[in-house]
Amino acid sequence: MDLKTAILIGPSGCGKGTQAKLLVDYLEKNDSSRKTAYLQSGEKFREVMQGDSYIQKRLKDIVSSGGLSPTFMAIWVWASMFIEKVEGDEHLIIDGFPRKADESPILHTAFEFLGREKPVVISFELEDDVIIKRLVEGRKRADDTEEGVAKRLKWFRRNVSLAIKFFEEHSYYTVVHVNGDQSPEDVHRDILDALGL
Repeated sequence: MDLKTAILIGPSGCGKGTQAKLLVDYLEKNDSSRKTAYLQSGEKFREVMQGDSYIQKRLKDIVSSGGLSPTFMAIWVWASMFIEKVEGDEHLIIDGFPRKADESPILHTAFEFLGREKPVVISFELEDDVIIKRLVEGRKRADDTEEGVAKRLKWFRRNVSLAIKFFEEHSYYTVVHVNGDQSPEDVHRDILDALGL
C-alpha cells in the first residue's frame, strides 16, 4: 500500500473523530508493514491546559470564554505531535487542524519538510441544522445549545473554509468533499475511495 496522508476537516458533530478511528483501524489491519500515526489536536490541547503555568492559565481562560488558541500555540501543538509521533514511514491521519487560513501554509511547510507527497484533504459536508440537532441532542459541552452551536458554526464557515481554500488552490493536494449526513459505514467507504483504498 502506498503511504497515505489524510487531513480530516469538519465542524463539531460531523463525525470526524469516528471516521478518523475507522480509518486508523483500516490502515492498521490492511497494512501491517507500516504504523499509522494519528494526530488529534483537540486532545493535545486539553493535555496542555492541565498545567498551572502562566501560558496554560492564559490558554484556559481564552478557551473557557469561547475563544480560540492563538496561532503560535496551535503550531506548537502540531510540531510537538510531529516530533513525538512521526518516524518517516507511517501513514499519517490528521484530525482537527488547520482551523485558520494562516495555518494552512504553515502545515504545508511541515509536509514538505517531512517529504509527505499527495496529501488528501477530506472535508465533511453537512447542513447546519443537522449539526445543530446532533450536538444539542448529544450535549457534551456547556455551549451545546442551539445558539452556542450556531455561533461556532458561523465561525467555522467563515474561517475554516479559508483554510480549505488554500488546499483547493494548491496542486500538491487533493481535496474531496464527503457527505457527512449518511451512515458511518457509507462515510467510511467514501473516505477509503478518496484515498484510493
